[in-house]
Amino acid sequence: MNAKLLLTVVIALAYAPVSAAQRLPEAHYWVYVANESSDLVSLVRFGPDGLVEEQTVPVGIMPTDLDGAHGMTVSPSGQHWYISLAHGTPFGKVWKFTTGSNQLVDTASVGLFPATMATTPDGSLLFAVNFNLHGDPVPSTVSVLFTPTFQEIKRIETCVKPHGGIVNPAGTSYYSVCVGSDRLVEISTSDLEVSRQLDLTLGGPGVTSIATTSARCQPTWVAVTPDGATLFVPCNGRREMLEIAAATLTVRRRHPTGTGPYNAAVSPDGRTLVVTLKGEQAVTLLDIASGTQVKVPTSEPITHGVTISPDSRYAFVTNEAIGAVRGTVDVFDLETNALAGSVRVQHQPGGIAFWRQTDAGEKEIP
Repeated sequence: MNAKLLLTVVIALAYAPVSAAQRLPEAHYWVYVANESSDLVSLVRFGPDGLVEEQTVPVGIMPTDLDGAHGMTVSPSGQHWYISLAHGTPFGKVWKFTTGSNQLVDTASVGLFPATMATTPDGSLLFAVNFNLHGDPVPSTVSVLFTPTFQEIKRIETCVKPHGGIVNPAGTSYYSVCVGSDRLVEISTSDLEVSRQLDLTLGGPGVTSIATTSARCQPTWVAVTPDGATLFVPCNGRREMLEIAAATLTVRRRHPTGTGPYNAAVSPDGRTLVVTLKGEQAVTLLDIASGTQVKVPTSEPITHGVTISPDSRYAFVTNEAIGAVRGTVDVFDLETNALAGSVRVQHQPGGIAFWRQTDAGEKEIP
């Protein structure tokens, strides 16, 4: 059987229905979701009774316009969640809440149009990319916040339209990509300075020519393996995923994807890479060792964010939907490569972060 036929068979199997007994877990899994066109944050639970939106939390301060709840992350301790409010008055904001009780703790001003965020493993530093959709395409910044006092301690100039940041497991380096500059940028978490960069444009020093319709990568995200050795960067403009050696910042492999690869996450066991396809209403599940892929459809179009449970069993995915239709959160079983549940949340869900996993009898919000 040739490779193309094998991939077709694998994709067909992914569309097969899954019984309720297979999809519903005994434990409860909790995620937070940012709904950008609602200025609401959803708390979603997946458990023996299915996938449920438990609560919505209002965010934002502008009474006549949307603040744009965009990026979402939870502290490593699980005690706080952070939300970036992208539109700003005039600059963007990051808000800090307690988990469970969802009480506002503090706010901090950052740059223009803050988007994705990431914390160091000890939770002391929070990095927020200032995507900056306003005005001319000039280099923007990454804001660094000291979380105990929740103050911005530095803005680091990086590139045009930075996005998709992540800190490596060792806590030594922060990586983000530049949608407008076609670069992967590494920042030292000790010096808070740019330490290395990789040009992702075809023909540059980092990427040799391949068969493609576009030279520009237009990277949107960075994912990292649990050992910190490998980075994955979706090229939204070239419909491929770059697999990069972190030690040398060189491209090892290129994995073709569907249209519009956007966000990505590696399972904690290091086996699976989940990639959202914003242009296809689907996710791609990549077996990292073999390079084989399974494509699975999502419940609504404009598939956006992804987070994976600590036991590597489930991937939670946001779908923005179109127009006045409320978006959805889908959950995919990474053992069966199938959709295990879906729930409608609020308008334009995007950023998503895992909070906690609890036993079957613990479904009440503390």
